[in-house]
Amino acid sequence: MGSAYRLFYDSPVDLVKGRGVWLYDAAGRAYLDMYNNVSCVGHSHPAVVEAIARQAATLNTHTRYISESVIDYAEQLVSTFPAALSNVVFTCTGSEANDLALRIAKKCTGGSGIIVTDNAYHGVTEAVARLSPSLGSGVPLGAEVRTVAVGSTQAERLQFGQRVQLAANDLKRHGVLPAALIVDTIFSSDGVFADPVGFLRPAADVIRREGGLFIADEVQPGFGRTGEALWGFQRHALVPDLVTIGKPMGNGYPIAGVVGAPALMDAFGQHVRYFNTYGGTPVACAAAAAVLAVIESEGLVENAKQVGSLLDQGLRDLARQFGMLGEIRGVGLFIGVDVIDVSTRSPDPALASRIVNLLRQDGMLISASGPVGNVLKIRPPLVLKEAEAGMFISAMHDILDLLTQNTAPLTGKGAIT
Repeated sequence: MGSAYRLFYDSPVDLVKGRGVWLYDAAGRAYLDMYNNVSCVGHSHPAVVEAIARQAATLNTHTRYISESVIDYAEQLVSTFPAALSNVVFTCTGSEANDLALRIAKKCTGGSGIIVTDNAYHGVTEAVARLSPSLGSGVPLGAEVRTVAVGSTQAERLQFGQRVQLAANDLKRHGVLPAALIVDTIFSSDGVFADPVGFLRPAADVIRREGGLFIADEVQPGFGRTGEALWGFQRHALVPDLVTIGKPMGNGYPIAGVVGAPALMDAFGQHVRYFNTYGGTPVACAAAAAVLAVIESEGLVENAKQVGSLLDQGLRDLARQFGMLGEIRGVGLFIGVDVIDVSTRSPDPALASRIVNLLRQDGMLISASGPVGNVLKIRPPLVLKEAEAGMFISAMHDILDLLTQNTAPLTGKGAIT
């Protein structure tokens, strides 16, 4: 395996089986998965497994051929979006979806300038890696890319649109026409910022006035994660020009896509041929259709709201008890927790890493994000139950208590991204 790979934990987890929110290692030990948004309806969900197996036993071919099941799923999918967003192009991964969305934006606007947030992550192709600052200094940003701060407080986030305007001005000053503002609508890599509701609207207005498009990257907040609606942008009461989706779409089976207005899709498609061999195959669409059906039939958006509220309250109670926890942010089943040095009140990525690794030892899987890696990232499958959320809060309490007593030396390796 190439050396570009990274491991989450000091002691790697060797997993062999998954069921619901539980993962099992080679020794049979169970781990509560509080991190995995890929298997959004739970690991090995019977309905998704059956749909994949049934379709694989019937037909799976590349997308040069017409398949009614693919069209059916496309119609189901776009029906969950605002009426203006009624076309979809399928890809395999979120990276491919963001890559394609950028191509559409550049073709339709005539611009090339892209605005992203300070610690954004939008994928691993060369094009989107150039606008993913979270990948680090080893991956230089493109000359046509400008970054803006999300804002560490709600008051600062209300000024987000003004910072986007300054970035657009700087692009034009260097002879670069703005093509798009692209944001992950939960700002996961920046540290998880969901509020205040509506703070994205002024920024979308700015980029449109400057001739660019607003692209909502829904790879992480999409498919009911926020507990309020199926899509993260909806809590900001705006309609994007393009939406990119991926990861949880097929519950682990590779499928992603770009959803947008027909006028944009036509302006691109009349001049550019796009083909993706595995993007939206019959098996991929069978998996994705099963995911949508499970989200609806099992009430998983409402579950994310209810169980997420319990998690949020439990973490806030812990923050009042233990000074090493700072601000709690997020919505639904996507929560970020600042880990701070008790004496200086400054970000403490080493302590965050230690908490992540102690939880792993205790059979609880999370990770950390944010610009310096001090934000605990809690993002379980949408099927998490109240009792399981309580188990996690209890484990967190015991570990924080252990750390407070200085019986667990801080030997973590630092930020985990």
